[in-house]
Amino acid sequence: MTTPEAEPEQGGAPRPEERLEQAVRAAEQALIEYEIALETFRVEVENFSRLHEQRLGPVYVRLEELEAQILEARAARTGDADDLRRADEARARLMPIPGVEELLNGWMDGDGLFPEATAMLTDQAVRPPQRVRPSEEARRLYRELARKAHPDLAQEEAERVRREEFITRVNAAYARGDEAELRELAEEWAAGPVPERRPSRGEELYARLEWLDRRKELLTLLAKELEESAIGAMLRLAPDDPDRLLEEIAEQLATQVREREAELAGVLAQD
Repeated sequence: MTTPEAEPEQGGAPRPEERLEQAVRAAEQALIEYEIALETFRVEVENFSRLHEQRLGPVYVRLEELEAQILEARAARTGDADDLRRADEARARLMPIPGVEELLNGWMDGDGLFPEATAMLTDQAVRPPQRVRPSEEARRLYRELARKAHPDLAQEEAERVRREEFITRVNAAYARGDEAELRELAEEWAAGPVPERRPSRGEELYARLEWLDRRKELLTLLAKELEESAIGAMLRLAPDDPDRLLEEIAEQLATQVREREAELAGVLAQD
């Protein structure tokens, strides 16, 4: 039996919520197809990159080695300071940097160098951490809040999570010695959790559409990065026959290797 809420409006036109639901379903399907296409392209790029490295990586290394040898031979013959510098730079690019991970361990994280490391590298004095001595009132507020809001007092998982998040804020305020914030937290805890208002069906649908739109923007950026990458650009040159493209690049590199070998032989012959 159809409820009054589910009946269409006069004239057979769908209700706004029904139109929203249709829009959400259409957007979901379009996004799924877009994600499938993007993932397919990503795998193609990854596979081509692997083949490119396996097939052509040694050739690139050989070219770089020949370039270094040519510069070294030229520098040995001329003794010119600029030639020596260029030879050293070319050789250094081929040499791994020993012990990098060990050297940087504890000096940096995902956001870059720690402040202490930056100060040491720039010959600045390393400032000791600022000491905070909470007032007696701050200590009292902290103890009361810790006793009242401790996560172990929770009976349900959701309440435990709420208490853990709250205690994290309490600990941070106490670490700063922020008495005013501790008072505000005490008032917040005394007021209790704010009851959650369940969104309407229309609000849920609009929120879903907004999420789908943000997801599409993210995928569009990822697609652009793949397309503009070196490997992606190569694939666009020969989307139907990437293996043949590898063969053509290999032939070009082989020619360059022969040219560099001849150049090196010519430089050595001048001695």
